[in-house]
Amino acid sequence: MLAYILRRILYAIPILIGVNLITFVLFFMINSPDDMARAQLGAKQVTPQMIEAWKVEKGYDKPLFLNPKATGVEKISDTLFMQESLKLFAFDFGFSDANRDIGSDIKERMGPSLAIALPTFFIALVTNISLALLLVLFRGSVLDTSMMVIAVMIMSISGLFYIIAGQVLFSKVWHWVPISGYEPGWSAVKFVILPVIIGVFAGMGAGVRWYRSIFLEQMNQDYVRTARAKGLSEISVLFKHVLKNGMLPILTGVVVVIPSLFMGSLVMESFFGIPGLGSYTIDAINSQDFAIVKAMVFLGSVLYIVGLILTDISYTLFDPRVKLS
Repeated sequence: MLAYILRRILYAIPILIGVNLITFVLFFMINSPDDMARAQLGAKQVTPQMIEAWKVEKGYDKPLFLNPKATGVEKISDTLFMQESLKLFAFDFGFSDANRDIGSDIKERMGPSLAIALPTFFIALVTNISLALLLVLFRGSVLDTSMMVIAVMIMSISGLFYIIAGQVLFSKVWHWVPISGYEPGWSAVKFVILPVIIGVFAGMGAGVRWYRSIFLEQMNQDYVRTARAKGLSEISVLFKHVLKNGMLPILTGVVVVIPSLFMGSLVMESFFGIPGLGSYTIDAINSQDFAIVKAMVFLGSVLYIVGLILTDISYTLFDPRVKLS
């Protein structure tokens, strides 16, 4: 297993270089260093001298990928891409274009993001799987049909509607929770409970339908017919056999959301004023802060790769036939 993990880590290096390269190309296709300087300086009377001084201070005066004025290896090494990429692989995120320590900002903002993401993830996972098993148990019934119609209705409505409707009902009309904001400690509960409820409900339609299709596929397998022939009850078949054998596709789907647990919800945090990593990224894009954007993209890619490796390892725990080689 150790050799497999080391091989996957080596495979990740060119992937991360490629992601970083694409990030550089896309960002600088839209934003020039002069535009970034004007956005960061924020003064009405920005002189060309001020722009050049800011570019030299931040290192944006260097060529992106190839330095024609340098010689030898420095043609490539003395570029903005190489200097910034090498620091990222050492997890040195440096300072933002507004001179904030990005590493400290990430540590500070990870808490509010996890306060929303973790409860939403686990409650949604348990709720969706439980409802899907219930519908499979009563498949073909009025309950099954009605719940499928409701699931499609939930999927058909934009998540923005649930956010706005939740804020209006629970905050404006009933005054049960604050409409936005955040406080550390246990006081955070009153600020995150509504985003968590909305997150669970908005994803329920797609989640229940997906888990139901997985379990229905397993119900048609030969091992299920064998279990029934042995006299096992339908509930025993569901929980002892179907649920266990349906874990592999469930694990694959779960890994997709792992980066979002740490990176935060871009939309939810922006609407509810939660100072998490999602709103941090949105603010960086709006202010053209490339240092934060590339750091967040790199961090998200690393988390996604780590999630995929953990998923492969977990396959061996749920299915002994899977071997890592």
